[in-house]
Amino acid sequence: MTNETTDFKFILQLDSELNQIQDLDLLLERILLEARKVVHADAGSIYVKEMIEENGHKTEKLAIKYSQNDTLQKELPPGQKLIYSVFSVPINEKTISGYCALNQTLVNVVDAYNLPPGVPYSFGYSYDKISGYKTISILAVPLKTADGKLLGVIQIINSKDKEGNVVPFSKDDEFVITHFAANATLALQRAWMTRAMILRMIKMAESRDPKETGTHVNRVAGYAVEIYDRWAYHHGISQAERDRFRDTLKIAAMLHDVGKVAISDMILKKPARFTPEEYKIMQSHTIEGAQYFDDPQSPLEVISRDVALNHHENWDGTGYPGWIDVQTKEPLKVDSEGKMLGKRGEEIPLTGRITAIADVYDALCSRRVYKEPWSEEDVLSELRKMGGSKFDPELIDVFFEILPSIKQIQSLYPEAKD
Repeated sequence: MTNETTDFKFILQLDSELNQIQDLDLLLERILLEARKVVHADAGSIYVKEMIEENGHKTEKLAIKYSQNDTLQKELPPGQKLIYSVFSVPINEKTISGYCALNQTLVNVVDAYNLPPGVPYSFGYSYDKISGYKTISILAVPLKTADGKLLGVIQIINSKDKEGNVVPFSKDDEFVITHFAANATLALQRAWMTRAMILRMIKMAESRDPKETGTHVNRVAGYAVEIYDRWAYHHGISQAERDRFRDTLKIAAMLHDVGKVAISDMILKKPARFTPEEYKIMQSHTIEGAQYFDDPQSPLEVISRDVALNHHENWDGTGYPGWIDVQTKEPLKVDSEGKMLGKRGEEIPLTGRITAIADVYDALCSRRVYKEPWSEEDVLSELRKMGGSKFDPELIDVFFEILPSIKQIQSLYPEAKD
């Protein structure tokens, strides 16, 4: 069987797998990984076309979403993720990826340090200097729809032969990666539609609660996935199961505060702290959110319900809403005085315990109408202090293990400038 036949069988198997991934970010990460595999590339990046605001006006640019490098990854401790710079690239002829996007054409570079005379683009050496990694061969391919709409660019680096030597990307590689990109684009379009639908729901909540922004929910969901992934690594959960769960958790975490659409504007938009009575009403958003998923038909709905209901429960049992029937709103467990008990410890679903940390961390780091953002030192000190009382202490330890990844997500989803 030829290598080309093997590659195409691999791509055909991937089609169904890619179309099962619901979350856009996780799909982008997987597309980059599989694109590298199919042409035996050591490293690469995936860019998405976005409107970037600069100097008061918006321009279309390529924003990096994920970067991978097997050589550099092997230098890290097991389970630790590679941290990369977050930046955007103009869609013009000055860079390889920008040229690929502008002309919607594949670019095959044999040697980045010795570009052919007359090409309009150049290669930026700064990353190589910082990382100590040498880029040689590059293959950039546009991600474009059947009607010619550009979604982004995959740029893969350093094809390797069976002996591990860096070699140029071949004509067969070009053919295979072009076919792969076409199939990946179909999966991306579907994931973009899913993300757009979720963000419309978030937009509804945002119109009610100014704190519930697209960037906030993207950060919270990103943090939650990273916390889960590291926790799962420590608990020996298989990569396949981790991937499936991460995909579902990402979307569910984005919807953690969807119940706020049922809360009065007078409370949600109050530019000050709540009275005890108002706070009690505000707490009901957990129950309201869970009710949207009260007849779950899929794992996504089950996890979405658990996250919505439990992301304000505390490890020591002092959180809310506690042991309550979501439909009747009657207590399910009470103490000797008839007072409803809160969930504590591992009675709280893992997804709720994870999202609680992600949500509070982002809230403390963010500006609110009633407060300025806390300093990073104060935020981290507060999280440490609340481990074992408000938060699962094991998950707090995990959070600090992956702090570089948390900061990376903040860079990917910065607050909109006033």
